[in-house]
Amino acid sequence: MKTPVRYQSPAEALSIVQSGQRVFVQGSAQTPTCLLRALAAEAPRLRDVELVFITVYGDIHVNRPDLSESFRLNSLFVSASIRQDVAEGRADYVPVFLSEIPNLFNQGVLPVDVALVQVSPPDAHGYCSLGVSVDVARSAVNNARFVVAQVNSHVPRTHGDGLIHSSRFHALVECHEPLYEARFGDKAGPEEEKIGIHIAGLIEDRSTLQMGIGAIPDAVLRSLTGHKDLGMHTEMCSDGVVDLFERDIINNRYKKIHPNKGVAGFALGTRRLYDYVDDNPAFQFLDIDYVNDPHIIRRNPRMVAINSAIEIDLTGQVCADSIGTYQFSGVGGQMDFMRGAALSEGGKPIIALPSRTAKGVPRIVPFLKPGAGVVTTRAHVHYVVTEYGIAYLYGKNLRQRAKALIGISHPNDREALERACFERFKVF
Repeated sequence: MKTPVRYQSPAEALSIVQSGQRVFVQGSAQTPTCLLRALAAEAPRLRDVELVFITVYGDIHVNRPDLSESFRLNSLFVSASIRQDVAEGRADYVPVFLSEIPNLFNQGVLPVDVALVQVSPPDAHGYCSLGVSVDVARSAVNNARFVVAQVNSHVPRTHGDGLIHSSRFHALVECHEPLYEARFGDKAGPEEEKIGIHIAGLIEDRSTLQMGIGAIPDAVLRSLTGHKDLGMHTEMCSDGVVDLFERDIINNRYKKIHPNKGVAGFALGTRRLYDYVDDNPAFQFLDIDYVNDPHIIRRNPRMVAINSAIEIDLTGQVCADSIGTYQFSGVGGQMDFMRGAALSEGGKPIIALPSRTAKGVPRIVPFLKPGAGVVTTRAHVHYVVTEYGIAYLYGKNLRQRAKALIGISHPNDREALERACFERFKVF
């Protein structure tokens, strides 16, 4: 017989949160906005509550300047919702590989007192789903002393590691609101489309794909309609995978790890994507310490990792998380997949970026900006792709790398880059 579920008011449920505690907040499309709005209302009774999370979206309420004595934000990845807070010193950033975040919880480096998550309604057996953001939320729930769940009928029921019995929750709050949506495909311009075509030419049939976040991965997916028997093993998937699944282009038939299943840590896109993964056994949403483990990634042959960058210098150093000292995003899973793909039989780790920003600032540069973070070292970089072509850096010396990168830079930047190359390496 199905056990009835007792729902509480947000204030009643969040009474479990006390001053000085560390509270985990689920992120991406699953950011529990109702709970965060209610938590902000609890500010008068709270002091020094640390909120830890990866990417949160929308208005999270608890980052208001007037609540800074009540809440401290400690982010493991910087998303748009808190970028200004980090820049102004109201929030902190922890550089860490995405694959290692569960260890912070598992090993007690960041003990979790309370986890705030958003889940699907209980099924006939009492199980709720973490939906499209299993990633680090699974390990946070496993380690938290208390778990408060926002139950939302808009949350997809996904297969994999995200199923949690309702009895595990210490409090349940019913709040039905649409999930956050992101439209990466709308941001693609002619440069991104050309990059997508270049990368599609590098991808062989029966390859397994990892796609990072942004317009370029979706442009790549749109260019794969002539491919066959592709697989998916990725930390994140977006709308671009739906058409390829429906056309049987991504069918996961030849994967070595989880054959016939597309593996992801989280999904971020539009409602079309969320509806497609709902109760879809072709998708497995798994704990990120497994999905992003380079030793797991490498076991799929022809693993192709596609990741973006903010800028890259002439030796191949990749800055992907900051603009100088301005923290734009985070380390994330780029290195997890770059290394895993490099070790895969026939694998291809790819860094993709337009040659210039929308404002005309060069992205291939003699030196990274002062304070820029190196997410992927020059020793890890194999392929770099811009709209002007492909540079293969693996096995090349510094002079050869510089020449290859200048060859795919914006034509108007090449003369200055050639001068910088000559000044540094005494040759061009």
